[in-house]
Amino acid sequence: MTEPLSLVSTHPGKAVPGDFEAAAALFRPIFARIAEGAVAREHERRLPFEEVAWLKQQRFGALRIPVEFGGYGLDHAGFLRLLIELAAADSNVAHLFRGHIAIVEDRLSDADPQSRAIWLGRFGQGDIIGNASTEPDGAILDKRSTRLHQVDGQWQLNGTKFYTTGSIFADWIDVSARRSDEAHVSALAARHHPGITISDDWDGFGQKLTGTGTGVFANVPVEPHAIRTREERAPYLTAIYQVVLLATLAGIARAIVTDTAAQLRARTRVYSHGNSDLAKDDPQLKQVVGELGAAAYAAEALVLATAPGFAAAQAATVGADREAAVAAAQALEIEVNQAQVAIADIVLRSASRLFDALGASAVRHETALDRHWRNARTILSHNPLVYRARIVGDYLVNGKLPDRVWSVGIAERPIKEAAE
Repeated sequence: MTEPLSLVSTHPGKAVPGDFEAAAALFRPIFARIAEGAVAREHERRLPFEEVAWLKQQRFGALRIPVEFGGYGLDHAGFLRLLIELAAADSNVAHLFRGHIAIVEDRLSDADPQSRAIWLGRFGQGDIIGNASTEPDGAILDKRSTRLHQVDGQWQLNGTKFYTTGSIFADWIDVSARRSDEAHVSALAARHHPGITISDDWDGFGQKLTGTGTGVFANVPVEPHAIRTREERAPYLTAIYQVVLLATLAGIARAIVTDTAAQLRARTRVYSHGNSDLAKDDPQLKQVVGELGAAAYAAEALVLATAPGFAAAQAATVGADREAAVAAAQALEIEVNQAQVAIADIVLRSASRLFDALGASAVRHETALDRHWRNARTILSHNPLVYRARIVGDYLVNGKLPDRVWSVGIAERPIKEAAE
């Protein structure tokens, strides 16, 4: 593995935890290479295996891992800034790290020092995690048909998943299941075991290259320290899963500005009723780009504003008071929900508004500028916006705190009854 040579302080040989600028200097050239091929990958529907390999070699997945385990030791704010930059290069690539980012946070707060050391060490070496939580059509709400049971003393997974974002690129897959004692658990399974089949059969109109498809698990062995019950996991994981999507949206807002400005600079044709002989000098068109820049700034600010809440939630989680940890997680969930409601309008409007600065040629297939709206709309469909806004409103009006665990499926009995 390539050592993070730029993570060196003025004292030779000593790594500096949390050095954002040093980490950024390492990854920005990789982000630039990823951005260069983004449109071609979109047209060819080519999964970014090579691009993920570049990031793995430099251990992008270890940005939050402490230096003693081979990571960069970035805080939440520094990490989110780099995630936004990656999303600006290619929103698919940032999104596919979603499951990994959540599991890193979970293992950072692992109360078992041996388990913590094993997994943080693996992540520090470059290993990444994929996600396999949601089950296909017919799944019952908050139940798992995927099972974890023992065979001759060895835990084994069996089941089928969909929306396996990032798993096709990963070294390990985070699989939700029901254990033989009916407990809800998360199990980390080795991606390349012959009992695992991951298919690239995602047919959505956006985020096409995240490897979000069907996963089949047949007698897949799981290490005992790779199993966590729902109660053992960090209570703020729901917020982590969500903020990755928001950071990806902020990156899309950045990409909109970059693409629009580049297209406007290069445009030679103008309208007779315009304001300048060159499009790049037209004050009205420059105003549109300025509005897009302001929108991208606001989107990023919304994401970064959650960083103190994540730091507080993590600090509470590693403490001994579970009740305090849950309270911090719920407060953070309200913050993230508010950010989502606000960021949705900002980014979707920008994804449409960009065409007001450009000519009809901007809608041609070769520009792929429509991908920004398609990708943003797809991301925002993961967690229905109307429910997030309602939850925030219920909190503001009635003081009701949000549920920390979400699921999707067929309601076997009335939802209100099940919640009670």
